[in-house]
Parts: sequence; C-alpha cells; structure tokens
Amino acid sequence: MVLLCALCASLLYAAQPVKKKGNTKQQRKQTSEKKEDPERVYLIHSDELFYDQWRNNNAQVLRGNVHFLHDGAHLYCDSANFFEETNSFEAFGHVYMNQGDTLTLVSDYGFYDGNDQLIQALQNVVLKHHDTTLYTDSLYYDRLWNMGYFQEGGKMIDKGTTLVSDWGEYHSDTKMAIFYYDVTMTDKDFVLTSDSLYYDTNIKLAHIVGPSDIVSGKSHIYSELGYYNTQTKEGRLMNRSTMDNEGRVLVADSIWYNGFTGVSEAFRNMVYTDTVNKNMLTGEYGYYEDFTGYAMATEKAVSIDFSQRDSLFMHADTFKVFTFNKETDSVYRVMHAYHKVRAYRTDLQAVCDSLVYNQKDSCMTLYRDPITWNQNQQLLGEVIKVYMKDSVVDRAHVINQAFSIEDLGEKNMFNQVSSKEMFAFFVNGDVYETQAVDNVLVNYFPIDEADSSYIGMVAMETSLMRMFLKNRKLNRIWTPKSEGVVYPVTQIPPSRRYLNGFAWFDYVRPLSKDDIFVWRGKRAGTELKPQKRREAPIQKLPTEEKLQIADEKALPKEEKAAIEKPEEEPVEAGEEKQAEKKTTEEPIQSAEEKV
Repeated sequence: MVLLCALCASLLYAAQPVKKKGNTKQQRKQTSEKKEDPERVYLIHSDELFYDQWRNNNAQVLRGNVHFLHDGAHLYCDSANFFEETNSFEAFGHVYMNQGDTLTLVSDYGFYDGNDQLIQALQNVVLKHHDTTLYTDSLYYDRLWNMGYFQEGGKMIDKGTTLVSDWGEYHSDTKMAIFYYDVTMTDKDFVLTSDSLYYDTNIKLAHIVGPSDIVSGKSHIYSELGYYNTQTKEGRLMNRSTMDNEGRVLVADSIWYNGFTGVSEAFRNMVYTDTVNKNMLTGEYGYYEDFTGYAMATEKAVSIDFSQRDSLFMHADTFKVFTFNKETDSVYRVMHAYHKVRAYRTDLQAVCDSLVYNQKDSCMTLYRDPITWNQNQQLLGEVIKVYMKDSVVDRAHVINQAFSIEDLGEKNMFNQVSSKEMFAFFVNGDVYETQAVDNVLVNYFPIDEADSSYIGMVAMETSLMRMFLKNRKLNRIWTPKSEGVVYPVTQIPPSRRYLNGFAWFDYVRPLSKDDIFVWRGKRAGTELKPQKRREAPIQKLPTEEKLQIADEKALPKEEKAAIEKPEEEPVEAGEEKQAEKKTTEEPIQSAEEKV
C-alpha cells in the first residue's frame, strides 16, 4: 500500500507543468492584478482550511476566525464554505459584516454573493447604521444599492422611536426606511398603526402614505396622507384627515400641529364637531391652542347648534373661544362672535354686530343693533341677553330702548310695545310671561272674540306691563295705574298709529341657513343710537386741609376762639400801662369794617 501511494504521488508530480523562468515576472503581475480586483472575494484568514471536491460541493471548508474581504467590506464568522469559482461563500456562527465605520450586520447564518454584492442573513439578524438598529430573522442587504430589506417581519429602533412591520426596507445612503403591512410606530407620545409608512431617520420625519391611525392618550387621528417629525413634534395631515378627542372631532383638507407649543391649525373646509355638547363649527381657517384652550375660526365661519329639534346656524366674520380654569373642575368657556353676526333657525332669526356667550352663567349677549325675530314678531334694543338652561332658552332680557313689534298681517296694523327694559320667561322653550318695565308705551289692537274682528287700537302709557301667554297666545295683561285711549280702526290718527322709533326690518331678516352669509344692514337713519345717560358724580375724598377747615367750623364758638386766640406773653408794669394807653387812643371799629 505504501508503494502504491508513493507511485501515485510521483505520477501527479510528473503531470504538473514545468515553470519557466521567463514567465515568473508575468505571473507575479497577474497575481498582483488579481489581488487588486475589487470584484473578487478574498479570504484573509482562517485557522483551518479543508478541501474535498466531492464531499463539500467544490467548496473550501474554513474553520476558526474566518475573515473575508470584498470591495471595502470585511466579513467575519466562525466557519464558512468558500466557493471561489462562483465568488461566494456561506458563513456560519457569529456572522459579522463591517462596512466602513457606520454600518454593521450581525446574524447566525449568512450567504454572500460577491458578483451581486448581496448578502442573505438569517436568524437573530441585527443591522446597525448610525443611531438606527434593525432587528429581524431574515434580511437581504444589497451593497450595490445600499439597501436592506426583510419580508418576514422586522423591528427598527431609531433613538426613542420603534417601528414594526411585516415587510420593510432600509436605505443606508439616504437613511430612508419604508414599511408595509401591519406597520406600528411607537413613540413616547403616541402609537401609529398603518399599512404603509415612510420614515426618514436623518431628519426624523414619518411620511404617512396609506390609511393610518394615531393614538395619543385620549386623542385619535385618522389620516391617509401626512407628515410627522418625531424630533420637532410637528405634523401635517392632508386629504381630509380627522382628529378626535373625547367626542370632539376636527376634519379639514389639511391640519398642521406642533406638539411642543400645542398649536393646531386647520385649512380649508374645516369642520369641528362637538358630539358631547351637540354643536359644530365650520370655516376655511381654524386655530387652536391645546395648553390654553384658546380657539379661533374665520373665513366663512359658521357655528351650528343641533341640540334641539331644529339646528341653529350662526355666521360671523370671526369666532373666538377662551377657556378659563382649564385644569380644574370649574372650567368654563367664553365665545366671542364678531362682526356682522347673522343667525337662522326655522322658528328664530337674529342679527347683530357682535355676540358673547359665557358658559359659566349660560348667557348669550347680543351687542350693537341686535334684532331677533320669532315668526311674525320682532324684538330689538341696545343690548339683548338670553339665558340658557340645559341648551334651552330660560329667560331673556332686553336692555335700553326695548321695542317689540307684532305684524298682524293687515295693512299698517302692528301691535307695539316700547319701554326702557323688557323681560321674557320660558318653560320648555315656550314663552309664558313677558314684562315691559319703565316708560311703557303700548299700541295694541284687541280682537272681538265674537267675529274675530279688530275692535280698534288701544294707545296706553304705564310704568309696568305684564303679559301672560298660553300656548304662545296672549291670555291676559296686567298693569298698574295707566292712561290710555281707544281709537276705532277707521279713526286712528296717523301720528298715533306708530310709536316713536317704530321700524319693521323685514329686509334685514335672514331667510335661510344659506342667507346668513349675505349681510344686509339697516337703511341709513334707522340705526339704533345708544342714549347717553347721566352717571352719578364721582365722590372725591377731601384733602387734609379741607378736613381741618370742616372740623374748625363744627367747633363751638368758645373753643374756636380759644384756638384762634394766641397765648399772651407776660409784660412788665410799665409796658402794660403803655399798652392800655395805646388801646384807648385807637378808634373802635365795627365787625363789618374788620372783615
């Protein structure tokens, strides 16, 4: 057997070509060019090397501290099968790839194709690039395109942000990550779920490109297109995105939000719905501060209250909402509406220049030429206050130059009441009593119940009038001592038919919910001019000098004389006689002359 082995060895040695000296330099040059070829995978080190053409599929078996180099990338593993002909290798155990100083790849198994510069990593795969770390069990990393992608689920952590999805890819050159299918993005402030998401790890910008839900505390956001920066906490949502916070829903063409300042802005076709209080606010622009509770809406702004059977539509140039005691149990809001306020409901219409609603006392105040209409009745004054109870009118107060008019449907026939103030009281939204107080003037057309004809016109003057209604119809009237006269219908003096200040503003009245956008002011000369009222003079505190004078006037004559008389100094006898002589020589003057 030994002889046979020696014979085979000698035959193999004889079969090898003889090296020529002249080709040695050329071979070294070829070897040098081969080492510098970046397309080849080079084996740098291995503790052991085995080669069996038939058992290992023409692979070189490497064991212990295996180190490969390919085009600037270093690859390490415990053992490997090196396929030199195909420029590839299999790596087993503690597979580690290092590309430059910023990108590393770790796995339990890896297959690297040097021709395509593609590595397939399996089991416990960890890809690190700067501050971004990607975890998965199966990853393909393409060095030509600087892209790694997984198809069997993965998780990426970028500082405080975590993203999980079924399929994803990461571009190390642009630092852009793309995720598809069951995407979950978790941050300390929110959780985002989507089916498609782009995330730029360089500027920390998440790009929503599909149906997505964002949950932050009690807030919920739905968007199909938008951006959110996890570093600056700024976001922009588009394509009619929705923000919901405990029944308060905001929808707009685009919404901008800043998490640090708590400021939100809505642009174009904004709709804010409060399902708790059953109201709505629409407009072309909206602004909200989360920390202070301040809100503002403008540009075709409309406030809609749908708490009753019929919705109330109100338009103004601008709506503003102020929140007080926000973080306490006594929180309340105040709404300001200005200018050119117009409101419409099927049974109620109103116009004024500005309006304030205070949630604390449930009072709505109309300022500057306010007018309200209810069916065929018109009410106006300098200021009108309406108090609500459980979203229903409880009472109303008209302050200064109050004027109530009822159109009877006949030519030049109106029931009229004017006074300094008026009050109205309601039950279940229906008025049951009205009061006219101070300087009450009345023009009233009573009806003959026998034939429902008008008896005449009663012109009356009194200091107080109370009217009681039943089923929205006048039941009885009470007044103290009053003066009046009854005119037959055909003998009413033209000068007494209308009270001073009478005006029927039917041309100002809103006719529909769409008509609230058309402002129609009063005709020139019919505007209500606030009456100037004298105020009590301001009492000023007296000075110390005036107090002293007043005290002196109040003293008795003896005490006053004692105070005014100076203390006499003692004089000698000679001087006293001389003084007496001088006094007797002076003429006596009267009190008037002294004065």
